This record gives sequence, structure tokens and C-alpha cells, in this order.
Amino acid sequence: MAASITVLVNDAHIELPAGITLTAVLDQLGVDGRGTALAQNGEVAPRSEWPTTVVAEGDRLEILTVAQGG
Repeated sequence: MAASITVLVNDAHIELPAGITLTAVLDQLGVDGRGTALAQNGEVAPRSEWPTTVVAEGDRLEILTVAQGG
């Protein structure tokens, strides 16, 4: 059985594979990275670091997307 971690994503606990990166989290959740901001443990994660930033057990992620409308 593959190792997994539990993290809090937008106030919901989810289970993810251990060693997953921020980019892979977005992919797994079906979130298109365009128009998206991402915070890890209360700190904005620079987009350039998403592919190499590993998510750890207990991390808090906030995924914010731009919404158009009027």
C-alpha cells in the first residue's frame, strides 16, 4: 500500500499520496492553474515553486481562483 498524507484543502480534509507537489495537488483536484493563487500554511506559494514544493502531512492549503462576473 502506498503511503499517504492527510491535508486540509479549503477547509476539507483530503488524503493525498506522500511526496505530492503543489502542482500535482491541483492536477489531482482538477484545478486549472490559470487564474489560481495557492497558499500553503498561510503563506502564498510562488507559482514558480509549485512544481518542486512538496506537501507534508497536516499542511493547510488554500486554493483561490479568480471568478468573472458582474
